[in-house]
This record gives sequence, C-alpha cells and structure tokens, in this order.
Amino acid sequence: MIEISTFTWIAIFAVSAAVINGIGIFVVYKNRQWATKMKTYLICFAAGVLISVPLMFAFPNAINKNFFAGFAALIGFLFMFFSDKIIKKRTKQRHLAFGITAAEGIGIHSFVDGIIYTVTFSASILIGLLAGIGLVIHEFSEGVIVFSILIKGGLEKKKAAIYAFFIAALTTPFGAFVAYPFVSRLNESVLGLALGFVVGVLIYVSASHLLPEARAHEKQHSTLAFLAGVALALIIVFTKMA
Repeated sequence: MIEISTFTWIAIFAVSAAVINGIGIFVVYKNRQWATKMKTYLICFAAGVLISVPLMFAFPNAINKNFFAGFAALIGFLFMFFSDKIIKKRTKQRHLAFGITAAEGIGIHSFVDGIIYTVTFSASILIGLLAGIGLVIHEFSEGVIVFSILIKGGLEKKKAAIYAFFIAALTTPFGAFVAYPFVSRLNESVLGLALGFVVGVLIYVSASHLLPEARAHEKQHSTLAFLAGVALALIIVFTKMA
C-alpha cells in the first residue's frame, strides 16, 4: 500500500477546496436559485462535521500534545470573534464598498482555511481528513456567498465570478502552501498549541458562522443535514478507533 505524505494530503485537500469553491461560483453563475437552495443543506452538513471534529477528536489530541492547548483554543475563538466584529463593522457600507469589504473578509477566512489544513494534517492525518471534509464541503457555499456579495456590490456577473474565484478559491491553497514550511518545523508541544488555536477557530466558524447562516435560511430537512455531518464524523472516528 502506497503511503501518502502529509504534504500530499494538504495539497489534495487545499486544491480540492479551491475546485469545489470554483464549482459553487460556476453553479450560482448559471443557476442562482438551485445553488442558493443547496447552499443551506451543505452549510448544515459542514457545520455538523466541523462542530464534531474539534470537540471529540482534535481538542483531546491538542491537549495531549500540550496541556495549555485550551488557552490556545480560547485565543483562536476570540481571534475569530473580534475579526468577525471588525469585518461586520466595515461591511455596513453600501454598494460596491460593501462587496469589496465583505469579499476581503471572506478572502482572509479562506486563507486561514488553508492554514488549518496544514496544521490539522501535520498534527494527525485523521484530524486533517475529518476537518478537511467539513471545510471542503462548506467551500461550495462560500463560493455562492462571495459571488452573491459581489453581485450585490454592483459588479457585472462575469467580473464577479472571476473576482470571487481569486478571492475565495485560490486563497485557500495559497494559505496552505505558505504555512507548510513553518508548520512542518514545529515540535509536538508547539504543534499542540497551533492545533488548539485551530480548534477554537473551527468551533467559532461552525457555531457562529455556519449554523446561524443555515438557520437564517432554514429549509425542510436542514436539521437532518446537520445530523448527517455529525454522524459522518462519528463513523469515521469510531472506524479508525476499532
């Protein structure tokens, strides 16, 4: 059996995230109504995965590497909390300024996603796979969101699609590849702190970003989609532990 290196896993998921994001942009470009409908279910499913992975697997793993990983998780959560407040404050502007500032926030978020791939896979292939599944799935909805934001900001459809791809899709592999040379040199203790920080980020993204977005556009079977994400994470973890 061929063993896949950590960097290869990171590259596969980071590039896949960009591709799925691009598909989301393309689909909403062609059929906005269908993409918007599917976005809710995908967000719920991704939220289920991303809330389960940190709590039942990634956080215990981080604590095992470094006792103070809980403090790092709190810092990660607060970092996202205050970043979100700053972005929301800036996006109160109207028209094109709204689109640009909102897209800027998503671009930073996507860059951080790339770093998360690098940290989680460096800590454990299983943690990377679990977190990666949730992150890749939510990339579709992110593509839909950033395209819609740019359209709302007044951009023409073709320009909005191109800008959305550069802002939301390509920033993820860029973040992963930029972070890898640094993360790959971390010892176990420091990696535990980095993983703890990522846990805080993932919990915030799921509980304060994905779930509220899904509830705001709740549809029939949204809860089932969320529970399916939780179930997938549980099945993968228990299969690995068996």
